Amino acid sequence: MTLERRRREKKVVAFVMAGGEGSRLRPLTTDRCKPAVPFGSRYRIVDFVLSNLTNSDIRSIYVLVQYRPQSLIEHVRKAWTVSSLFSDQFVTVVPPQMTKTSTVFGGTADAVYQSLDLMNMHRPDMVVIFGADHIYRMDVRQMVRFHCEHDAEATVAALPVPLNQASSFGIIETDARNRIIGFDEKPKVAKPMPDDPDHAYASMGNYLFNADVLREALEEAHRRGETDFGRHVLPRLAQTRGVYAYNFATNEVPGTKDYEERAYWRDVGTLDTYFDAHLDVLGLEPRFDAFNPQWPIYSSHYQGPTARVLRAELDNVLLGAATVVTGAKIRNSILRREVVVEPGAEIEDSVIMDYVCIGAGAKLRRVIVDRHNVVARGARLGYDHDADRAAGYHVTEGGVVVAPLGDVRYYAREASRHGGGYSE
Repeated sequence: MTLERRRREKKVVAFVMAGGEGSRLRPLTTDRCKPAVPFGSRYRIVDFVLSNLTNSDIRSIYVLVQYRPQSLIEHVRKAWTVSSLFSDQFVTVVPPQMTKTSTVFGGTADAVYQSLDLMNMHRPDMVVIFGADHIYRMDVRQMVRFHCEHDAEATVAALPVPLNQASSFGIIETDARNRIIGFDEKPKVAKPMPDDPDHAYASMGNYLFNADVLREALEEAHRRGETDFGRHVLPRLAQTRGVYAYNFATNEVPGTKDYEERAYWRDVGTLDTYFDAHLDVLGLEPRFDAFNPQWPIYSSHYQGPTARVLRAELDNVLLGAATVVTGAKIRNSILRREVVVEPGAEIEDSVIMDYVCIGAGAKLRRVIVDRHNVVARGARLGYDHDADRAAGYHVTEGGVVVAPLGDVRYYAREASRHGGGYSE
């Protein structure tokens, strides 16, 4: 990119909201924040928003953290070193600023308000504020283009949802030009989109602001004691400013296959939706195909060897690096890195996270096993939920059994127990 072109283009700084507690994902979020929860065969949830931003040439990124952030901090430090040569290319973790009036973020708007000095330092034209807890691909440049074409002062990414599902979302009402004229949080009866009577606009929690408008709005919100974008800042801003809804369904990401679900976006806010999203990446023609060289999802720089399979039966399985499967049967499942599956084990419709050993003869069905665990030889999980609960496992409303984080000193492949796994 030439210097002249860089001068002509709008300068954009991003704030990623990664402080979420994710209480409905417990026990997976007992010891880590929601954006740090592993997903798929090698990612963390936060990798999706960070990849979308960097693929969209937005590389000045602040990640705002709060609840149990250490796992996320370590992941960003190891996996997201963007560039040391250019001062405007970085992914930096930012905790609460511990001001005289607050030691925590009071809400999404308050989190960015506490970081206004960082924004002012870069003097951007626009500011992107995205959540860190969704699974999706998005070319943010198309949202920026929409924002500019409509002379918008703020833009909200919006997902069309069927009217009968609208009560689960924050709903946006727009006019024929997609200017926002109303917000309604989880309404019993939602206002449909102007050009689609069967769908309503749901807010995705992703926002784009002109920098001067954002600064002014946050300062006013602070004076009023308001702390949240969705509940306070944007509804008030829409009364006096040009606030628009960007239709996420129109976003086109390079490399998307015909068989993938158009405008795939999942809020993995519960254990059941988290589990179901894993099923979406499986199969010959998955709803969300992780293989897309034109729009990669970046993650850790793991240096371990490839997986090894010996005398096993596998059908529709994703294997992470350095996993060893011997004489087992595995179907419709995801195994992350350095998992050991011993002879005679059977795994079906399950998610096995890093550094887990599945003992010989164990049987698992619809199970999530968090990191650093040992499933005992001959154990049965997912077949008798009363027995699972009695053994201390969590069972979701959808019948998924969840094993919480194990002893973090345990690594399934390190038999000598003198060292850990490969560095992420």
